[in-house]
Formats: sequence, structure tokens, C-alpha cells
Amino acid sequence: MEVNLREAVDQDAPTLLEVRQAAFIQYLGRLDPPSGVHRETADLVRKKLKTGKAVIASVGGEVAGCVFYRAEGAHIYLGRLSVLLDYRRQGIGSSLINYVEEFARRCQVPRVQLRVRLALPQLLAYYEGKGYQPVESRSHEGYAEPTYVLMEKNLY
Repeated sequence: MEVNLREAVDQDAPTLLEVRQAAFIQYLGRLDPPSGVHRETADLVRKKLKTGKAVIASVGGEVAGCVFYRAEGAHIYLGRLSVLLDYRRQGIGSSLINYVEEFARRCQVPRVQLRVRLALPQLLAYYEGKGYQPVESRSHEGYAEPTYVLMEKNLY
């Protein structure tokens, strides 16, 4: 299976929104606090594209997933990795992660960071399998107990 990756442009905002919301639908009602992805709009996605970038993954001409990323000082932040259900466990997530890591290497940025909800231990294990290590537990605003973990991968 060939995965095609391309940088997203403003016109892709509705597609990015649709893919992210569809990929995160399984978490609707399961996360506290709820994921903000279901409150986003295409206009908000366009604003995110002005301060960062996104990559779209396609298989056989069909959109299968996406990821957002942006430079944040001494690291690249990878966010909202989204793969549609029918395309999971086929290497699409890995392709998207590799794309962001290669971008960081080309820019000579030594680390990639991401955040994972503590309520989703399978995702913590997934990213650990990709070489990411927990750095710090953090809380969403208004929460006393940690709700997510900051993970990081050193590329050099």
C-alpha cells in the first residue's frame, strides 16, 4: 500500500476538520475534559495553518489521515495525529510521524514533542514504541490532577 503525503493548504481546511473529527469520534464522551477537536471549525483550522503546518495522507486517492505540526523554539510540536478508522494499523500514522520528524531534522531541530491524554494508555504505548518518552505530566486548565503527559523524542 502506497501512502502519499502532501502539505495542506488553506483550501484543505474543511477536509482537515472532517478527518480530525471523524478520527476523534471514538473519544467523544470518553475524555475529561472533552477533546476540543469537536468544537473546531474550518475557520479555526485555517488560523492554525497560519501559525503551523499540516500534512495530509492519502491512499489510492482517498484521504486517510493528517497531522498538524509547528516549530516551538527548540522543538517541533506534533499535534492531533488523525487516521480514519478504515486506514488504521496500515502504517499511515507512522508515515505522518516520520514526515514531521524528517521536517525537524531538515530544520536541525533536535526534538519533537507531543501530548497524550492519560486516559488513553494505548496511545502512550504507541508513542513509546515510536521512541517518544514521557517528560512531564500536566493538567488542563481547571484540573488539579494531571490529565495528559508531555512526550518527547530526541532526534540526535
